[in-house]
Amino acid sequence: MERKLLEQLSQLTPIEHRQQQTHQFIEDLDAAAIDQQAQLRTLTDYFFNSQDIYISRHNRYADYPEHTHTFLEINYVLKGTAHEVVDQQSVTLHTGDLILLDSGSTHSIQALGDHDLLINILFRTKNISLELLNDLRHSDNILYDFLVSHITGDQSHPQNYLVFNQHPNHQVQTTLNRIIEEYYQHHEFANSIIKAYLSALIVQLIREYPLNRVSQANKPQQLAMQLLTDITTNYRTINLTQLAHKYNYNRNYLSNLFKTEVGKTFSTVVTQQRLIQAHLLLASTSLPISQIMRRVGLTNKTFFYQKYQAYYHTTPQKDR
Repeated sequence: MERKLLEQLSQLTPIEHRQQQTHQFIEDLDAAAIDQQAQLRTLTDYFFNSQDIYISRHNRYADYPEHTHTFLEINYVLKGTAHEVVDQQSVTLHTGDLILLDSGSTHSIQALGDHDLLINILFRTKNISLELLNDLRHSDNILYDFLVSHITGDQSHPQNYLVFNQHPNHQVQTTLNRIIEEYYQHHEFANSIIKAYLSALIVQLIREYPLNRVSQANKPQQLAMQLLTDITTNYRTINLTQLAHKYNYNRNYLSNLFKTEVGKTFSTVVTQQRLIQAHLLLASTSLPISQIMRRVGLTNKTFFYQKYQAYYHTTPQKDR
């Protein structure tokens, strides 16, 4: 990592100045980032209002209270040591180590010291390429199972977190450092580059950490993953009738299976995939919005604007 950025990340924040004096946790989040109705401190998708991946440097000198979240999270020790309690299990991370936390896992972080730097990387299911997971489906690796279980909503998966210790070839750490640099240096197209690095990171973790597979996806889960892959490939024109014919299943059975395994209706996921593609075209082209709608398979302008606003919490014009 560039020395200048490392020095920047090491500087005390205003909250750290206060926590250093009292060693008491001071809230650093907007009220909208916390679910006020939940019994346990729950962090929400607020972090993704204007970006696909959110990164922050953890404040030092005070214990961070037990909490959960509605997204996936990576805690990466850039420097020093971090002690966490995850689902009532003690976890100690050293320089170069990382932990991947599933949504719904509970964890707290003990106070970091002067020379500790912990980076939080937050992302959601839609930032994980389904085509990428399909390419990796033959990998005998628990990380693959972990990600597939998250996407398909499999609540029976035995682990809500995975720990990766520093690997001798440092490729994973190099990719993580590139993600952090892109985020904090605010270069043009940083969001797209960070998403590409995230995909590379997943592949590297699967390749460099041959963790044993603890379970095999069942047949309904495998079918749901294949349907998700079909959606990413043919989102513009896909429909359940076509898929029922392709896989020789009753249409209603396929619809119910999809809802059970994924936790969302087929039409909802198709619409979300179309919105994701529209979002990419808005950011990377100068095409008129009406033409972008047609390219992704949407024809109703009111429907498009309403769904886009609900999904991205902004308007197509602002994203452009």
